Amino acid sequence: MGHGHEHHGHAKMHLPDYKQWKIEGTPLEEVQKRLSHRGLRDPWLRNEAWRYMGGYAKPATFKDVVFRGFKWGFAAFVVALGIEYALFPPKKSEGHH
Repeated sequence: MGHGHEHHGHAKMHLPDYKQWKIEGTPLEEVQKRLSHRGLRDPWLRNEAWRYMGGYAKPATFKDVVFRGFKWGFAAFVVALGIEYALFPPKKSEGHH
């Protein structure tokens, strides 16, 4: 048993190219303008641009929040209900008033 590192499950993580994130057209553009008026520059500003682009840019709606997981939760409820009725069937009462 050697101490090689090729089979430890440590695959190289794929990181997106930093050049794909642009601050133009995002609220960060205003931040950049304010900083430049003061003679400052934030070299890390582009690292926050991903928050305003792609799938991350879509704000969560009320419907998204309320119904997240609803499909799987309802399926689990139906399965649990089926198991309960299969193992513990309801008793039929003859003289119920």
